[in-house]
Parts: sequence; C-alpha cells; structure tokens
Amino acid sequence: MPTPIHTRTAAELAAAVASGDLTAQEAVEAHLERIAAVNPAVNAVTTPLTDRARAEAAQVDRRRAAGEPLGPLAGVPFTVKENIHVAGTATTFGVPRLRDLVAREDAPPVRRLRAAGAVCVGRTNLPDMTLGGLHTSSTLYGDTVNPWDPARTPGGTSGGDAVAVATGLAALGLGNDSGGSVRVPAAFCGVAGLKPGYGRIASDHRVGGREPTLSSQLLPVDGPMARSVADLRLALSVLAGPDPGDPRALPVPLEGEPPRGPVRVGVAAEPFGPGTADPAAKEAVAAAAAALQEAGYAVEDAAPPRLDEALEGYGRLAMTEFALAWPQLQELMGERARRHIGYTSERNPPSDLAGYVQATADRLGAQRAWARFQEEVPLLLGPVFTGPVPAPGEELEGPEAHERVTRGLGLCAVTSYVGVPAVAVPVGTVDGLPRSVQVIGPMHREDLCLEAAEAIERRFGPLAPIDPRG
Repeated sequence: MPTPIHTRTAAELAAAVASGDLTAQEAVEAHLERIAAVNPAVNAVTTPLTDRARAEAAQVDRRRAAGEPLGPLAGVPFTVKENIHVAGTATTFGVPRLRDLVAREDAPPVRRLRAAGAVCVGRTNLPDMTLGGLHTSSTLYGDTVNPWDPARTPGGTSGGDAVAVATGLAALGLGNDSGGSVRVPAAFCGVAGLKPGYGRIASDHRVGGREPTLSSQLLPVDGPMARSVADLRLALSVLAGPDPGDPRALPVPLEGEPPRGPVRVGVAAEPFGPGTADPAAKEAVAAAAAALQEAGYAVEDAAPPRLDEALEGYGRLAMTEFALAWPQLQELMGERARRHIGYTSERNPPSDLAGYVQATADRLGAQRAWARFQEEVPLLLGPVFTGPVPAPGEELEGPEAHERVTRGLGLCAVTSYVGVPAVAVPVGTVDGLPRSVQVIGPMHREDLCLEAAEAIERRFGPLAPIDPRG
C-alpha cells in the first residue's frame, strides 16, 4: 500500500510535489481531512484555514504546471501557534478579549515559510497569553490533549503545534520557546523541536502593535517542530537569516567551521545535582549518550556553569518586567493562568531598579561563562524535563508542585536565558509515553546540535505520527 500522505515528512512531501508524484492540493487536502477526523480528539488546531489552504495549494500547482521554480517546502502543510501573526487571522493568544485582533501581515517566520511554498492549514492552541503554565489550555479554546495519554499534559506553551505534528495534522509546526515552550511539548508528544539561538530567526512578538520589553526581546525565539530532525534542518534553512521586520536577526551562516577531531559532548543527566532527576530521565540521557558515543562523539560527564545563578536571574529579569504589566494582563486571562502567575511571582518577586539593572549584567556574565565552557565542550546533553510527564495542571496544585515542575524545566530556562540553541529529540518510549533529551550547542551552532540529534534519531528512530483514536 502507498504511504499515507499525512505520515510523510516535510522533506518527502516537498520532493513528491516537486517531482509531480503528488500535487500540493493532494498533500493539503489529505491534511485537512486528517484535521477534520482527528482534531476533535486532541483539540490542537483552533482554527482550520481550509479555504485559504486550498487556494494556496492550487497556486503551488499552477506554478509547477507553468514550469516556474518551486520553493524547498512547496506544498508542505504547517500550523502556527496563536501568538504568531498570520495575515488575515486573529492572533488571539487564547483569550476572548483578543479574538478580533486580526493581523495585517504575516510574522517574519510565517512569511518565510509561505515564500518557500509551505501552506498554513491552521492556527494552534496555547495557554492564555502563553503565561498559563506548563499545560496547553486556553480560556478561548479549552484543553489540548496529549495523544499518547489523555491523563498527561501535552506540555506547553507550544502544545497545539506539538500535538498537530505528532498526530499528522501537519508536517511542520511553528511555535516559540522562552524556557522550554518548544522543547517540552515536543518531548511530551514524541516529536523533534528546535529552539534556535538568539538572533537566528526573525520574529515579531508585538501585541496590538506594542513593542515587547527587554526580557521579551531576549528570551523568546520562534522555532519549528517536526517528526524528524532532517525536517528541522530543512525548516531552519528557510527560517534563518536577517529580515527588515526584526533587526535582531543576524546574517550568520547556517554551517560553522567543521570540528577538528571528535566533537566533545558533556553529559548532564542531573544538571542541578544528584537526586534532581527521576530514573526515566536519567536513563534517556544515558541511552542518548551511548548512541552518540557509538557515532564517534567524545562523550564525558560535565557540569554546565552557573545553573542556579542563571535560573534565578531568568526569573528575576522576566518577573520584574512582568510585574509592571500584570494589572492589565490579569484582566485578559482565566483563573488557571492567574494562579500560575501567582505562584511564579511568589517564587520570583520583582526587584527594585538596582536589582533589575544588576540582573541585566548578570545575564552577560552567565553568557560569558557558557561561551567559555562550550569552547572546550561544544555540546551538552541533558534532559528536557527532569521528571515524569505531569498531569494537566499539576503545577497549579500548590506551591510545592509548582516548584517541582519549575525545577524540572530548569535546563530549558537556563539555555533560553543565555540564548544558545538546543534540539529536543525522542529516545524511544517508557511506560507508553515518549522520552526525550535535548542537545545544546554554542551560539550560532544549530548545525552541531542537529547533527548530534540526527545521530540519536538514527539509533532510536522517530515515534510519530500516532493516532490518538487507537
């Protein structure tokens, strides 16, 4: 039997459309049908863009018939998180007050994907204002379901895209990550996710035309999710580079200088010390380390620098700024999101001006320490999340639960704080749930992360797509 269209990778779909073995309309229609059939079980796609997707796919096919060159993602269906602008659709952030906030133009990464021939088939769910905790649940759209186990969260805040990719609703998902928001849902849903380094991918995170404050400029980065690491590499080749809509994006080559000799990989199965990761998380890191060693990497134990200091600085920098906007934001969000922010504020009380200025200086110190560490040990292998996959809303059960989940995300937060790239990649399953690791690289060396992640993927293989209906 032929391979079902919705199970093919982005690279396979693009190649089939380019060769004429498949039309873009066939590729898109298969995914729209999959959304209609499967999305009711998972609630990942909030707004299917059915008519628009069909029109864009027809345009791709007309270009091919006319002999015009096609982009590298021609006919590939993708989804977009509801905090990233897609022209003509609402950037709702999951809250009712913003349901009519229709974007006038595409955000830079959406524009680049569409210019490469990819077709947006829908918008995806997220927590209220991306601030509602680890679980993807919004006031406007409700809960998104983990396709592996409804009793577990799909993660957040890019959980809608992770579930869409994991269940074959789209070949690519576009989310963002400011402390694990791509990597965690990718890990919990069994797909691959890329958090690019700061300045690699242009973005536009304005809300209603208002520019983001400093921590919202420095921490969040847009990034893709896919069912294979090769698809992440393909997506990055389209997404990377300067853009007049974002002066932070840099013209840095995608491929850095080839390493001399085996690449050193530091292994941090318990980055915050003994007893801080559960056995399954440690076993996943050990399995990935063995795969890298077999692939020729120089694997060794390592202790990344200034983790506790960086985690504290992350919270202080973000929450000091956030406290200024909280009176307005809390009116937009539901009770779940307000409770999460309450616990986070107790953990990270806002600083005075002197403390805030010092926090900006401390970040540069942490970046310098990481740069020196990664000059000697370029890659770091560690857990995405140090505990078992939580139940939906587990972090809202009280201060202790919130602290436990926050610490479980610690390595994600620190790497967002220092701005380095990372790739989440599955390493099989345990007790019927995906388990994953992340490969963290030096600034502007996504290529090293992707190469190592591909070596891990060759050992364990991809896990998705899966059918949540059984």
